[in-house]
Amino acid sequence: MGRDVPVVVFSRDDRRKYREKVRRCLDVFAQMLRESRFEDERPLAGLEIEVNIVDAIGEPAMCNAAVLGAIQEPDWATELGQFNIEINIEPQDLGGDGALRLENDVRARLNHAESRARSQGGHLVLIGILPTLREEDISEATLSANPRYRLLNEQIFAARGEDLHLSIEGPEILDTHADSITPEAACTSVQLHLQVSPEAFAAHWNAAQAIAGPQVAVAANSPYLFGKELHRETRITLFEQATDTRPDELKAQGVRPRVWFGERWITSVFDLFEENVRYFPALLPLCEAEDPEDALKAGQIPELAELTLHNGTVYRWNRPVYAVAGGRPHLRVENRVLPAGPSVADIAANAAFYYGLMRVLPHSGRPVWSQMSFAAAEENLNAAARHGLDAMLYWPGLGEVPAAELILRRLLPMAHEGLAVRGVDPAVADRLLGIIEARCLTGRTGASWQVDKVNALGGDRHDALRRMTLDYITHMHANEPVHTWDV
Repeated sequence: MGRDVPVVVFSRDDRRKYREKVRRCLDVFAQMLRESRFEDERPLAGLEIEVNIVDAIGEPAMCNAAVLGAIQEPDWATELGQFNIEINIEPQDLGGDGALRLENDVRARLNHAESRARSQGGHLVLIGILPTLREEDISEATLSANPRYRLLNEQIFAARGEDLHLSIEGPEILDTHADSITPEAACTSVQLHLQVSPEAFAAHWNAAQAIAGPQVAVAANSPYLFGKELHRETRITLFEQATDTRPDELKAQGVRPRVWFGERWITSVFDLFEENVRYFPALLPLCEAEDPEDALKAGQIPELAELTLHNGTVYRWNRPVYAVAGGRPHLRVENRVLPAGPSVADIAANAAFYYGLMRVLPHSGRPVWSQMSFAAAEENLNAAARHGLDAMLYWPGLGEVPAAELILRRLLPMAHEGLAVRGVDPAVADRLLGIIEARCLTGRTGASWQVDKVNALGGDRHDALRRMTLDYITHMHANEPVHTWDV
């Protein structure tokens, strides 16, 4: 959904033509898979990081256009809300001290962007959900100026036919309605990309699904929304509800949600694209001039624009990506479960944990997904989002265990092994995975720190959230891992 789109009104004929074009793209994609026309696996780490903008007192600042104008770098772009921007980090090799260089690169880019943002009265915050957001900050008026966001908003509400209902129960309860998709903008994440071959894609996607729960448990950083303490990673359920095209009647009929964990382990990347076409009507039926069949017959690599645009409006927590770079097509797993922050060091640790596991689990002789149900993996994600490191998670051979125990006993050793296979310098691996270990041993995540800090501050809730946010920013810029932050 990163593509710019025009402001248009779609006709019934537009939707018919788009449906036919998507199906032709799917047929061409299947042919390309059969003929092995894809670039092989590349062991590179690519990141996208979404960032919030606040003013000098920690309140959301609706100034992303001005901040981007001041940054003036092509790797920065708008996000859904006027208080968001996004940075795209080119894929890099983690071998040797590559993970350290990646961390330093991200820090340097953020420091540069922060200095430019200050010139516009803004400051950047790496956090899953900005704690100082209020309901009045979230409306169609605060959507970013890019026409694609307003068009997406119109199409989702045309499909729903009614306002969004946001209902989240945690220590406190949020029950409200929204007349735009702007609540989705409250969700800021880190997306990790891994390029894999078509033959290896299913194993990598299944593995990513299996570890989604542990990833969220140890990285939770979104406990507050609209002043309420909700889930440890409220971003998960908020994103599911804020992009839901289904009224209650369609939910009752079992219609799939657009934000989707999925419903089964897969045997091919084709399964995911085929499910997209089979289950989800088009939100943005925009047809490009390219005929994918003619392009393939002419020896060209088709962009499959309609298929990829449709895929961009189905928000899987692990999304398949088809792209063409340098004249070669490739496939990526896009891991979307992680929140932004708390510090760049924490983001680097979360990435190292993921990339280490993804070097071991997909290649196991007896894969984890052959030993657990798909429903168990989804239940793990939901439990981790609600309870963070206090969640009970299922893992083959252990049964239901506390998330911290699962990570310490099983997953961290595998992540160490995976980083070693990737050629990561042992000292770098030890430092980054040591951050994950310390979170488990102390029970301190970004979410638990935020809640403990707000409780310690006491008094008026919004003022406590604002003061906590300012303290958070100070720690974030010091690049201190969150388990070391004082309360």
